[in-house]
Amino acid sequence: MSQRAFLQEVVTRDGFQSLDRFIATDDKVALIDELGRTGLAKIEATSFVSPKAIPNLADADEVMRRITRVEGVEYAVLVPNLRGLDRALPHRPHEVNFAMSASATHNRMNLRMTREESFAQLGEVVRGAAGTGVRVQVSLSTSFGCPVEGRVPEEVVFDWVARFVQLGVDGITLADTTGMANPLQVGGMTVRYLAQPGVPPLTLHFHNTRGMGLANVCAGLAAGARRFDASLGGLGGCPYAPGASGNICTEDTALMLREMGWDTGVDLRALLAASRRLPTLVGKEMPGQVAKAGLTEDLHPEK
Repeated sequence: MSQRAFLQEVVTRDGFQSLDRFIATDDKVALIDELGRTGLAKIEATSFVSPKAIPNLADADEVMRRITRVEGVEYAVLVPNLRGLDRALPHRPHEVNFAMSASATHNRMNLRMTREESFAQLGEVVRGAAGTGVRVQVSLSTSFGCPVEGRVPEEVVFDWVARFVQLGVDGITLADTTGMANPLQVGGMTVRYLAQPGVPPLTLHFHNTRGMGLANVCAGLAAGARRFDASLGGLGGCPYAPGASGNICTEDTALMLREMGWDTGVDLRALLAASRRLPTLVGKEMPGQVAKAGLTEDLHPEK
Protein backbone atom coordinates (compact mmCIF):
# COMPACT_ATOMS: atom_id res chain seq x y z
CA MET A 1 0.00 0.00 0.00
CA SER A 2 1.26 3.47 -0.88
CA GLN A 3 2.23 5.86 1.87
CA ARG A 4 0.22 9.08 2.11
CA ALA A 5 1.65 12.53 1.49
CA PHE A 6 -0.44 15.69 1.66
CA LEU A 7 -0.20 18.54 -0.83
CA GLN A 8 -1.46 21.93 0.34
CA GLU A 9 -2.17 24.48 -2.40
CA VAL A 10 -1.22 28.14 -1.85
CA VAL A 11 -1.52 29.68 -5.33
CA THR A 12 -4.54 31.92 -4.69
CA ARG A 13 -2.94 33.39 -1.57
CA ASP A 14 0.86 33.15 -1.74
CA GLY A 15 0.90 33.13 -5.53
CA PHE A 16 -1.62 35.85 -6.28
CA GLN A 17 -0.28 38.26 -3.67
CA SER A 18 3.01 38.35 -5.60
CA LEU A 19 1.39 39.61 -8.82
CA ASP A 20 1.37 43.18 -10.09
CA ARG A 21 -2.17 42.80 -11.43
CA PHE A 22 -5.50 42.13 -9.72
CA ILE A 23 -7.10 38.80 -10.55
CA ALA A 24 -10.87 39.14 -10.88
CA THR A 25 -12.89 37.69 -8.02
CA ASP A 26 -14.84 35.49 -10.42
CA ASP A 27 -11.58 33.97 -11.64
CA LYS A 28 -10.28 33.41 -8.11
CA VAL A 29 -13.47 31.64 -7.08
CA ALA A 30 -13.49 29.52 -10.24
CA LEU A 31 -9.87 28.47 -9.71
CA ILE A 32 -10.36 27.58 -6.05
CA ASP A 33 -13.42 25.53 -6.98
CA GLU A 34 -11.49 23.78 -9.76
CA LEU A 35 -8.57 23.03 -7.45
CA GLY A 36 -10.96 21.68 -4.83
CA ARG A 37 -12.06 19.02 -7.30
CA THR A 38 -8.49 17.80 -7.94
CA GLY A 39 -8.07 15.99 -4.62
CA LEU A 40 -5.68 18.40 -2.91
CA ALA A 41 -5.60 18.04 0.86
CA LYS A 42 -5.82 21.75 1.66
CA ILE A 43 -6.24 25.05 -0.16
CA GLU A 44 -5.06 28.33 1.35
CA ALA A 45 -7.68 30.41 -0.39
CA THR A 46 -6.89 34.02 0.52
CA SER A 47 -5.65 36.38 3.21
CA PHE A 48 -7.56 38.67 5.56
CA VAL A 49 -4.94 41.39 5.57
CA SER A 50 -5.46 45.10 5.07
CA PRO A 51 -6.38 45.83 1.43
CA LYS A 52 -3.83 48.66 1.59
CA ALA A 53 -1.10 46.14 2.39
CA ILE A 54 -2.06 43.59 -0.29
CA PRO A 55 -4.56 45.08 -2.77
CA ASN A 56 -4.58 41.83 -4.78
CA LEU A 57 -6.44 40.09 -1.94
CA ALA A 58 -8.84 42.90 -1.09
CA ASP A 59 -11.77 40.65 -2.05
CA ALA A 60 -11.12 38.02 0.64
CA ASP A 61 -14.60 38.25 2.14
CA GLU A 62 -16.33 37.81 -1.21
CA VAL A 63 -14.03 34.96 -2.24
CA MET A 64 -14.78 33.02 0.93
CA ARG A 65 -18.52 33.66 0.64
CA ARG A 66 -18.67 32.38 -2.92
CA ILE A 67 -16.41 29.32 -3.09
CA THR A 68 -18.02 25.90 -3.28
CA ARG A 69 -16.43 23.67 -0.70
CA VAL A 70 -15.56 20.10 -1.58
CA GLU A 71 -15.98 17.50 1.13
CA GLY A 72 -12.61 16.24 2.35
CA VAL A 73 -10.73 19.38 1.31
CA GLU A 74 -9.63 21.78 4.03
CA TYR A 75 -9.86 25.51 3.37
CA ALA A 76 -7.39 27.81 5.09
CA VAL A 77 -6.85 31.57 5.14
CA LEU A 78 -3.97 33.72 6.31
CA VAL A 79 -4.62 36.24 9.10
CA PRO A 80 -2.05 38.77 10.33
CA ASN A 81 -3.67 39.63 13.65
CA LEU A 82 -6.84 39.47 15.75
CA ARG A 83 -8.62 41.88 13.40
CA GLY A 84 -7.97 39.53 10.51
CA LEU A 85 -9.19 36.58 12.57
CA ASP A 86 -12.43 38.42 13.39
CA ARG A 87 -13.00 38.99 9.67
CA ALA A 88 -12.19 35.37 8.83
CA LEU A 89 -14.22 33.49 11.45
CA PRO A 90 -17.69 34.17 9.97
CA HIS A 91 -16.51 32.40 6.80
CA ARG A 92 -15.82 29.16 8.72
CA PRO A 93 -12.32 28.32 7.50
CA HIS A 94 -10.92 25.05 8.74
CA GLU A 95 -7.69 26.81 9.60
CA VAL A 96 -6.13 30.25 9.95
CA ASN A 97 -2.46 30.64 9.15
CA PHE A 98 -0.30 33.20 10.95
CA ALA A 99 3.15 34.09 9.64
CA MET A 100 6.21 35.50 11.38
CA SER A 101 9.93 35.19 10.73
CA ALA A 102 12.72 33.39 12.55
CA SER A 103 14.97 36.21 11.35
CA ALA A 104 14.63 39.47 13.27
CA THR A 105 15.57 41.51 10.21
CA HIS A 106 13.14 39.77 7.87
CA ASN A 107 10.34 40.15 10.40
CA ARG A 108 10.96 43.91 10.56
CA MET A 109 11.16 44.19 6.75
CA ASN A 110 8.14 42.02 6.02
CA LEU A 111 5.83 42.77 8.95
CA ARG A 112 7.15 46.11 10.26
CA MET A 113 7.43 44.81 13.81
CA THR A 114 9.73 42.88 16.09
CA ARG A 115 9.43 39.13 16.52
CA GLU A 116 8.16 39.63 20.07
CA GLU A 117 5.43 41.94 18.78
CA SER A 118 4.48 39.30 16.19
CA PHE A 119 4.43 36.60 18.85
CA ALA A 120 2.13 38.73 21.01
CA GLN A 121 -0.27 39.04 18.06
CA LEU A 122 -0.09 35.28 17.51
CA GLY A 123 -1.12 34.81 21.14
CA GLU A 124 -4.16 37.00 20.55
CA VAL A 125 -5.09 34.92 17.48
CA VAL A 126 -4.72 31.63 19.39
CA ARG A 127 -6.89 32.90 22.23
CA GLY A 128 -9.41 34.39 19.80
CA ALA A 129 -9.76 31.10 17.92
CA ALA A 130 -10.17 29.01 21.08
CA GLY A 131 -13.51 27.25 21.16
CA THR A 132 -14.42 28.13 17.57
CA GLY A 133 -13.30 24.83 16.03
CA VAL A 134 -10.87 26.72 13.78
CA ARG A 135 -7.26 25.53 13.94
CA VAL A 136 -4.31 27.92 14.15
CA GLN A 137 -1.25 27.17 12.03
CA VAL A 138 1.89 29.27 12.44
CA SER A 139 4.34 29.61 9.55
CA LEU A 140 7.89 30.42 10.63
CA SER A 141 9.39 32.20 7.65
CA THR A 142 13.16 32.14 6.95
CA SER A 143 13.53 28.94 8.98
CA PHE A 144 16.27 27.76 6.64
CA GLY A 145 17.94 31.09 5.93
CA CYS A 146 17.36 34.84 5.68
CA PRO A 147 18.18 36.86 2.53
CA VAL A 148 19.61 39.62 4.75
CA GLU A 149 21.11 37.83 7.76
CA GLY A 150 22.12 34.59 6.04
CA ARG A 151 21.80 31.25 7.82
CA VAL A 152 19.46 31.39 10.80
CA PRO A 153 20.84 29.27 13.67
CA GLU A 154 18.79 26.14 14.28
CA GLU A 155 18.62 27.00 17.97
CA VAL A 156 16.71 30.17 17.09
CA VAL A 157 14.23 28.20 14.99
CA PHE A 158 13.65 25.58 17.67
CA ASP A 159 13.37 28.15 20.44
CA TRP A 160 10.42 29.58 18.51
CA VAL A 161 9.02 26.10 17.92
CA ALA A 162 9.07 25.49 21.69
CA ARG A 163 7.26 28.76 22.30
CA PHE A 164 4.63 27.92 19.67
CA VAL A 165 4.05 24.54 21.30
CA GLN A 166 3.67 26.18 24.71
CA LEU A 167 1.20 28.65 23.26
CA GLY A 168 -0.92 25.78 21.94
CA VAL A 169 -0.88 26.22 18.15
CA ASP A 170 -2.36 23.37 16.13
CA GLY A 171 0.33 23.14 13.45
CA ILE A 172 3.72 24.56 12.55
CA THR A 173 5.17 25.27 9.12
CA LEU A 174 8.92 25.60 8.67
CA ALA A 175 9.19 27.88 5.65
CA ASP A 176 12.09 28.31 3.25
CA THR A 177 10.95 31.78 2.26
CA THR A 178 13.59 32.62 -0.35
CA GLY A 179 14.87 29.21 -1.43
CA MET A 180 18.00 28.98 0.72
CA ALA A 181 17.46 25.45 2.08
CA ASN A 182 19.42 22.40 1.01
CA PRO A 183 18.44 18.72 1.38
CA LEU A 184 20.96 17.92 4.13
CA GLN A 185 19.72 20.86 6.20
CA VAL A 186 16.07 19.97 5.58
CA GLY A 187 16.57 16.36 6.60
CA GLY A 188 18.37 17.29 9.81
CA MET A 189 15.86 19.91 10.86
CA THR A 190 12.90 17.64 10.07
CA VAL A 191 14.32 14.83 12.18
CA ARG A 192 14.99 17.28 15.00
CA TYR A 193 11.48 18.73 14.81
CA LEU A 194 9.75 15.35 14.88
CA ALA A 195 11.88 14.27 17.85
CA GLN A 196 10.59 17.17 19.98
CA PRO A 197 7.98 16.14 22.56
CA GLY A 198 4.47 17.40 22.04
CA VAL A 199 4.98 19.10 18.68
CA PRO A 200 1.92 19.52 16.43
CA PRO A 201 1.86 18.29 12.80
CA LEU A 202 4.67 19.67 10.65
CA THR A 203 4.32 21.31 7.24
CA LEU A 204 7.32 22.15 5.04
CA HIS A 205 7.15 25.16 2.72
CA PHE A 206 9.83 25.37 0.02
CA HIS A 207 10.72 27.77 -2.75
CA ASN A 208 12.61 26.71 -5.85
CA THR A 209 14.71 29.86 -6.07
CA ARG A 210 17.98 27.94 -6.43
CA GLY A 211 16.59 24.78 -8.00
CA MET A 212 16.55 22.61 -4.88
CA GLY A 213 12.83 22.66 -4.12
CA LEU A 214 11.95 19.09 -5.10
CA ALA A 215 15.20 17.72 -3.66
CA ASN A 216 14.19 19.35 -0.37
CA VAL A 217 10.78 17.66 -0.55
CA CYS A 218 12.54 14.31 -0.95
CA ALA A 219 14.77 15.07 2.03
CA GLY A 220 11.76 16.04 4.12
CA LEU A 221 9.91 12.86 3.16
CA ALA A 222 12.88 10.67 4.03
CA ALA A 223 13.09 12.35 7.42
CA GLY A 224 9.38 11.84 8.19
CA ALA A 225 7.57 14.96 6.96
CA ARG A 226 4.28 14.31 5.20
CA ARG A 227 2.75 17.73 4.53
CA PHE A 228 4.04 20.16 1.91
CA ASP A 229 2.87 23.54 0.65
CA ALA A 230 3.06 24.07 -3.10
CA SER A 231 1.76 26.54 -5.67
CA LEU A 232 0.09 25.78 -8.99
CA GLY A 233 2.55 26.41 -11.81
CA GLY A 234 5.21 27.41 -9.29
CA LEU A 235 3.66 30.88 -8.98
CA GLY A 236 4.89 32.99 -6.09
CA GLY A 237 8.04 34.53 -4.72
CA CYS A 238 9.35 36.89 -2.08
CA PRO A 239 9.94 40.62 -2.65
CA TYR A 240 13.25 40.31 -0.80
CA ALA A 241 14.66 37.71 -3.20
CA PRO A 242 14.98 39.42 -6.60
CA GLY A 243 14.65 36.97 -9.46
CA ALA A 244 13.22 34.25 -7.25
CA SER A 245 11.29 31.67 -9.24
CA GLY A 246 8.65 31.19 -6.60
CA ASN A 247 7.16 28.32 -4.63
CA ILE A 248 7.66 24.70 -5.54
CA CYS A 249 5.23 23.74 -8.27
CA THR A 250 2.19 21.71 -7.21
CA GLU A 251 1.91 19.57 -10.33
CA ASP A 252 5.67 18.93 -10.50
CA THR A 253 5.64 17.86 -6.85
CA ALA A 254 2.52 15.71 -7.31
CA LEU A 255 4.02 13.87 -10.27
CA MET A 256 7.32 13.28 -8.50
CA LEU A 257 5.55 11.87 -5.45
CA ARG A 258 3.36 9.60 -7.57
CA GLU A 259 6.38 8.29 -9.49
CA MET A 260 8.08 7.55 -6.16
CA GLY A 261 5.09 5.52 -4.98
CA TRP A 262 3.44 8.10 -2.71
CA ASP A 263 -0.32 8.56 -2.62
CA THR A 264 -1.34 12.24 -2.70
CA GLY A 265 -4.97 11.71 -3.67
CA VAL A 266 -4.45 14.21 -6.50
CA ASP A 267 -5.94 13.83 -9.98
CA LEU A 268 -2.91 14.89 -11.98
CA ARG A 269 -4.71 15.46 -15.26
CA ALA A 270 -7.26 17.74 -13.60
CA LEU A 271 -4.42 19.60 -11.89
CA LEU A 272 -2.56 19.99 -15.20
CA ALA A 273 -5.67 21.36 -16.87
CA ALA A 274 -5.84 24.09 -14.23
CA SER A 275 -2.13 24.80 -14.49
CA ARG A 276 -2.18 25.15 -18.26
CA ARG A 277 -4.80 27.89 -18.01
CA LEU A 278 -2.87 29.79 -15.36
CA PRO A 279 -0.48 31.74 -17.67
CA THR A 280 -3.44 33.30 -19.48
CA LEU A 281 -5.09 34.16 -16.19
CA VAL A 282 -2.07 35.85 -14.62
CA GLY A 283 -0.45 37.20 -17.77
CA LYS A 284 2.91 35.45 -17.63
CA GLU A 285 4.57 32.10 -18.11
CA MET A 286 4.94 29.73 -15.17
CA PRO A 287 8.22 28.07 -14.12
CA GLY A 288 6.63 24.65 -13.60
CA GLN A 289 7.84 21.87 -15.90
CA VAL A 290 5.18 19.16 -16.04
CA ALA A 291 2.59 21.48 -17.62
CA LYS A 292 5.04 21.99 -20.47
CA ALA A 293 6.41 18.45 -20.81
CA GLY A 294 3.34 16.40 -19.90
CA LEU A 295 3.05 13.39 -17.61
CA THR A 296 5.57 10.58 -17.84
CA GLU A 297 2.93 8.34 -19.43
CA ASP A 298 2.32 10.87 -22.22
CA LEU A 299 4.48 9.10 -24.80
CA HIS A 300 5.38 10.35 -28.26
CA PRO A 301 5.15 8.58 -31.63
CA GLU A 302 8.30 7.27 -33.25
CA LYS A 303 9.61 9.59 -35.96
